[in-house]
Amino acid sequence: MSRKEIRITGFGGQGVVLSGHIIGRAYSIDAGNEATMIQSFGPEARGSACSTTLVLSEGEVLYPYLQELDALVAMSGDGYEKYKDDLNDDGILVYEKDLVKPTLKEGQPAYGITSTRIAEEIGRVIVQNIVMLGFFAAVTDLVTKEQWENAIKDSVPAGTEELNLKAFRAGWDYFDEHYDGGKPAGQETASIPAEKAD
Repeated sequence: MSRKEIRITGFGGQGVVLSGHIIGRAYSIDAGNEATMIQSFGPEARGSACSTTLVLSEGEVLYPYLQELDALVAMSGDGYEKYKDDLNDDGILVYEKDLVKPTLKEGQPAYGITSTRIAEEIGRVIVQNIVMLGFFAAVTDLVTKEQWENAIKDSVPAGTEELNLKAFRAGWDYFDEHYDGGKPAGQETASIPAEKAD
């Protein structure tokens, strides 16, 4: 059964956990698969390092902990430095270009976005995580755009749905505009490897 492992990392206040929740919901509830999520925080809630991990599978998730990380979403430099070595050689890095300066392995797929600046342009920096989520969604093509948007509408506070959808679409559009055919220079694929034993 296929298995995909994802870590999202950043600092408290960036919406790391909400991002993980939306990914899990889009992939499982809205797409009919299975997902588990585990979250961790530093000693302080806001401003300290935090991360969330997801295991996605088309069948039952028998082991909810990471074994071979397929995708790392890094919204802070500290988070990237802490978890970069866990990423598979062919794993996907998605990162905040203004906050993360990656040192990549040869041939590693990496996709950067100025998600904080885009959120500021939208008018609410708090939706930076949703901009990043839209970008991640376009990079990985895990489920349909409609399934992503349904998961967002069902996960964000009432009254903020349109703001969050605008942020999501801005991240999605950034990928379309800045990555020719969905492939960064020298890379062959943007899809998360799917053939793993669960």
